[in-house]
Amino acid sequence: MLACMKQAQTILTINAQGRGFTNFTRELQSWIAEQGIQTGQVTLFVQHTSCSLMIQENADPDVLTDMEMFMNKLIQDGDPDFLHRDEGDDDMSAHIRMALTAVSLTIPVTQGRAALGIWQAVYLYEHRYAPIQRRVMLHLIGE
Repeated sequence: MLACMKQAQTILTINAQGRGFTNFTRELQSWIAEQGIQTGQVTLFVQHTSCSLMIQENADPDVLTDMEMFMNKLIQDGDPDFLHRDEGDDDMSAHIRMALTAVSLTIPVTQGRAALGIWQAVYLYEHRYAPIQRRVMLHLIGE
């Protein structure tokens, strides 16, 4: 007998406090559990061009600090070679950071939960300095 696939979509609004990482794993897991889908996959897509999504370690905060330190060395805010600076020195650098990271993630769903490893969490990685609300679309498919 063929199982009937179900789908669900929503948009999470995430309040980023400025440049850095916002863990939204709990909100993601709660939403998946509410949908009643036990096996499938969830796709996350951030609807912006100056932030990104990342699966990263959730145990040692030094990992996130080191990640930001590395990005700061790699991409300089206010680089005089940047033409696009409509919204300040962090404008073009935010777009480059986004291009080097990910705007979407796909995660397996098993037993009604995103199948993350024990040390993994899902983060919005904000590349601008000012606090801002960001939208992450979630699409779940499975049975």
